[in-house]
Amino acid sequence: MNNNIIHMISGPRNLSTALMYSFGNRLDTRSVDEPYYGYYLKCYDVEHPGRKEIIDAMLTDPNQIYEQLFSPLKNGQILFIKNMAHHIKDLSWDLLFNCKCFLLIRDTRKILSSFSKVISNPTIDDIGILDEWKIFQYLEAKGQRPSVVDSSLLLKNPESVLMQLCENLHIPFSSRMLKWKPGPRIEDGVWAKYWYKNTHASSGFSLQKSSNDPIPEELKIVNEEAYFYYQKLLAHAIKP
Repeated sequence: MNNNIIHMISGPRNLSTALMYSFGNRLDTRSVDEPYYGYYLKCYDVEHPGRKEIIDAMLTDPNQIYEQLFSPLKNGQILFIKNMAHHIKDLSWDLLFNCKCFLLIRDTRKILSSFSKVISNPTIDDIGILDEWKIFQYLEAKGQRPSVVDSSLLLKNPESVLMQLCENLHIPFSSRMLKWKPGPRIEDGVWAKYWYKNTHASSGFSLQKSSNDPIPEELKIVNEEAYFYYQKLLAHAIKP
């Protein structure tokens, strides 16, 4: 395991970009934004905003992506990888053993409410929660139990949750993780203009007004299964 590589495995609309900014605001850390997104869009032929632009801008061969990600780091540098669980669902999860992993989760009712405003009629496969549960089980069976961060618990006390997460990851906590300058960041993927409006307006961890929007009626059946896996992971989440 490379102790200087941190791999966050998330689903969409989970505060994942805010956490990428949080880690990226450390002086010792470089961040990479969803390196397998282009591969996912091309492999599964799914329609997302900016699909062709994303595929054209990124490596889409998983072997080349792996080689680029795990190239040697500068002495003492930490690499933070923000990844979506469903982007790597059919790849060999052996790649996870090259880094320290943690899972980011969110109440699936809130995910589906937010995600459906950009992608119509999302399924459980679109939000990654089942894949996160499978990855958790896989790593635990291999003796590498990942930390779990729940976005709602993180928002209650960011400092407490981040301090515990850093301890679990065996890196020092930095107060720079709590605040960042509003606006785009250099690590943003080319899809930022479609997805990151709220995060670009932020300067720290904060609850968005849209977080209280109700789940659309037609997605309640999807949520029944998704919420089951969310609850399983929530039982392992860091408590503030």
